[in-house]
Amino acid sequence: MTTRRTLMTAALATLAAPVLIRPARAATQFDLATVWPDGNFHTVNAKRFAAEVAKATDNAVTINVQAGGALGFKGPELLRSVRDGLVPMADVLNNQQIGDAPTMGIESISFLIGSFDELKVLHKYLMPEYDRVAKANNQKFLYVVPWPTQYLHVKTPISSIDGLRGVRIRSSDKTTADMCNLLGAAGTMMPWGEVVPALASGRIDGVCTSATSGVDGRFWEFLKAAYRTNHTFSSQLVSINLDSWNELSAANRQVIEGVAKALQPEFWNVAAMDDTNSVRKLTEGGMQVVDVDPAMLAEMRRRTASIKDDFIKRVPASRPIIQAYLAELGRA
Repeated sequence: MTTRRTLMTAALATLAAPVLIRPARAATQFDLATVWPDGNFHTVNAKRFAAEVAKATDNAVTINVQAGGALGFKGPELLRSVRDGLVPMADVLNNQQIGDAPTMGIESISFLIGSFDELKVLHKYLMPEYDRVAKANNQKFLYVVPWPTQYLHVKTPISSIDGLRGVRIRSSDKTTADMCNLLGAAGTMMPWGEVVPALASGRIDGVCTSATSGVDGRFWEFLKAAYRTNHTFSSQLVSINLDSWNELSAANRQVIEGVAKALQPEFWNVAAMDDTNSVRKLTEGGMQVVDVDPAMLAEMRRRTASIKDDFIKRVPASRPIIQAYLAELGRA
């Protein structure tokens, strides 16, 4: 009897006591906006990064890559969209952000950079400035990956610069548009999302971009030739809003930085290989891919030489970066 009463008392006490349940901490999920389609190597890189982050954090942090402008943001809007917290992460094209951060246009100076190796030299002096830009815009750049060789894709093959006179050519940034104008063409800035419709409607006759983008846009349906001018460089920077970043644990922030650092060299190699594969696809589609005649290329450089000086005057903060870079290359 005593035992039964004791057990009943204990049971009642248990029922009366508050039940303490510790819910498992929910995983943090971030959308990452990009204007590039699923097949683009930058998007493939971003998805690889997302997968490695999920693995390294044991799914405590998951990144959902929203490709092809699915979230409604255009390329030139991405820096400020991350800044304002409209989207927590984005894959930002540097030279489209010059309205908010003028120094992000340095890579686009015509014929300043001739190879990935030279770009790496520039980044030694440029990345501290990018860190400053990121902080000023309430974000952090996690990794940076360049676009490969740039081409001038046109509807009608040309044999000299005179063949560009009046040709309406799309560029992703003002500096490249200015370059086209100096070559006698009609340069116009246009976000990527508008390029294919503009080609289809005849609003533009050519595009300055990589072979990768040429494949994305199926340029062979509209254009006949791609000239390997390598006139400019540009890079994508995967960025995260600082408020979102600071909500993560210190351990997860360290892990994510480690993943980004480890993958960046691999992503650069992907960029280099993608150019070769994309050129093959352009030619298979029926386009001519042409190395520019050295004399014509020299004339292009001569006509556009003022762009660097004009850029430095317009963006004084670029002067020490460009001077240090050229000095290391022996071109000061």
